[in-house]
Amino acid sequence: MAGPFINEVVRLHDAGVGAFLAPLDLLGWQGRVLTASRLPARPGRSQRLADLTNEARAGTYLCGTGAMTYLDPAPFAARGITVAPFLPPAAGIWASARRVTALWALAPLGPADLAAQLRAFADARASLQAAA
Repeated sequence: MAGPFINEVVRLHDAGVGAFLAPLDLLGWQGRVLTASRLPARPGRSQRLADLTNEARAGTYLCGTGAMTYLDPAPFAARGITVAPFLPPAAGIWASARRVTALWALAPLGPADLAAQLRAFADARASLQAAA
């Protein structure tokens, strides 16, 4: 029997997935989502990311500036995967991009409205998948 904490974790997971997929859906992305917990991967941060990147059949792991400080490139190199830093341009319209996240754009909704929007999105997505 799941307790209240487990239920909150599940809801947080669902909200996170919804927040990730919503912009991709708006852009018309037709890819598939791979759930890491269902894929074989070794323990250890870099080893796990290398294994998951390999499972996704990707030849490059795009890494943010924060992760570049701790990521070990050896497990990626052993699998023939390139680690490429994602660095937005330092000038022009993207100059402040390093400080912007999807949450920044969603924050004005507030937690209740954001949760409602994500639930509606998840429900609509589930209905479309069930109909397919």
